[in-house]
Amino acid sequence: MTRSDASPLRLGFLASGGGTNMQAILDACGDGSLCGEARVVIGNNSKSGALRRARDADIACCHLSSHTHADPTELDAAICDTLKNHEVQVVCLVGYMKLLGPRTLQAFRGHILNIHPGLLPRHGGQGFYGQRVHEAVLAAGDTESGATVHVVDEVYDNGPVVTQARVPVKSGDTPETLAKRVLELEHRLFPETLQKIATGQIDLADPA
Repeated sequence: MTRSDASPLRLGFLASGGGTNMQAILDACGDGSLCGEARVVIGNNSKSGALRRARDADIACCHLSSHTHADPTELDAAICDTLKNHEVQVVCLVGYMKLLGPRTLQAFRGHILNIHPGLLPRHGGQGFYGQRVHEAVLAAGDTESGATVHVVDEVYDNGPVVTQARVPVKSGDTPETLAKRVLELEHRLFPETLQKIATGQIDLADPA
């Protein structure tokens, strides 16, 4: 996607949990630091904080999961169609814990982004999420950690890195203290990355 105009970047979100990264993006849209517009929020947990945040912000939202569509093919189609119907340009995974189906991946190839609480390719892949990443960083004795925005493909945490930012691992850090520092970084990095896409500084056709 090559940006050639100043219209807001049309964003869709997939979330499983509290949606704090989504909120950071919504706040950036609201204060003008991100030229973006939230079009729809899809949650696979009907009681998630992300869906509550969407309703509070009067953003279109829906619950789509194996509870609503037992057939994975039908679920994939429902997710894809919902994103298309809201004319989404970039899909943001904000704590979404499921792999996307082939139809959605193909329809939005190269335009689905995830933020990972670590410096990929280290400490990534299936099973590495949330606190587990920070535990792995400390267990490995790493001197720094950070956050990574990357393109989503068929494998967990496998797609090309778009942006990264780093924080030091401090003496005496626990998974909880490191998580707090990394999350603050995530809340800055994701909106900043989307703004670079919105302004054409990053072209998702060639994120490197």
